Amino acid sequence: MQSKALEILVGFFVCLGIAAVFVLTFRVASPESVGNGQTYAVTAKFGNIGGLKPGSAVTLAGVKIGRVRSIGIDPQTFEAQVRLDILSRYDRIPEDSSAKILTAGLLGEQYVGLEPGGLDEYLKDGSTLELTQGALVLENLIGQFLASQGSSKDDKLASALDRLANSLEASKGKP
Repeated sequence: MQSKALEILVGFFVCLGIAAVFVLTFRVASPESVGNGQTYAVTAKFGNIGGLKPGSAVTLAGVKIGRVRSIGIDPQTFEAQVRLDILSRYDRIPEDSSAKILTAGLLGEQYVGLEPGGLDEYLKDGSTLELTQGALVLENLIGQFLASQGSSKDDKLASALDRLANSLEASKGKP
């Protein structure tokens, strides 16, 4: 009788633990769960968002102040239009602040970092961040580096061929 009660008690705690993990997983993964409190929406347009996803963090001075709500394409400019939900308690962010897409670690998750401006007017619901910097895509940087290395080798080869041609020209005139 005692072992049966113990088995039921253990089963109950296992079910409770699984339910807690299930709830926490959806709480953390949900883009709506910015934190406790109201939010206001701000829009930013980027030329390239890299691997930014809805639910990614929005930070100011390294402090998480919101989340990326949605990502779409502006039909006129064909830029990525990112909607940010910022907690209402951070309602004194200057209107001329800038947004950058940053990476946590070398190959880590991407997030939006805000840098405050200097105006006395503040972001509010529906504001647009005008100063933005898109993501640095590692593949593009590597491609540019390799292209610059190749062109410098081509330049050296062309320079060497020019010198050789000039010395041949000069030697033709000599007996």
